[in-house]
Amino acid sequence: MALALRTMRDDDLPQVLAIEQAGSPAPWSPRIFHDCLREGHHCRVVEVDGGVAAFTIYSLVAGELHLFNIAVAPAQRRRGLARQMLTQVLNEAAASGCRAAWLEVRASNEAAITLYEQLGFIQVGVRKAYYPAYAGREDALQFSLEPLPVVESPAP
Repeated sequence: MALALRTMRDDDLPQVLAIEQAGSPAPWSPRIFHDCLREGHHCRVVEVDGGVAAFTIYSLVAGELHLFNIAVAPAQRRRGLARQMLTQVLNEAAASGCRAAWLEVRASNEAAITLYEQLGFIQVGVRKAYYPAYAGREDALQFSLEPLPVVESPAP
């Protein structure tokens, strides 16, 4: 069964915020999410059993995809939701004419780094002490994917 991404709504924000807070040592504030919705970023969610199980926020600008945030609820992890979401986002970007994708990830986020590398992303840089962390600051690894492949959506 294919994963169904839908546009995030204001009434999704309590569940989105809970997912964000469960997965980040420095979660985005409610205001950041509201701003993303208002500014026209692509804000998408995945529902499972009537609740928000995952979300992603990105932009498609000047022929490039910029992934700002992607997260899965703790109870839904290890089921392939992030891979399926990102695959759909990459396919959408490629279909709209985007040539490249860019993202940053915490250096400690091994699961995300593995996923990005499996999808063909290559580390192209490091931003030292970029992210707030539980103790001090943490590096951001910069990844890119170019050209964007159109890939089959993986089975759940």
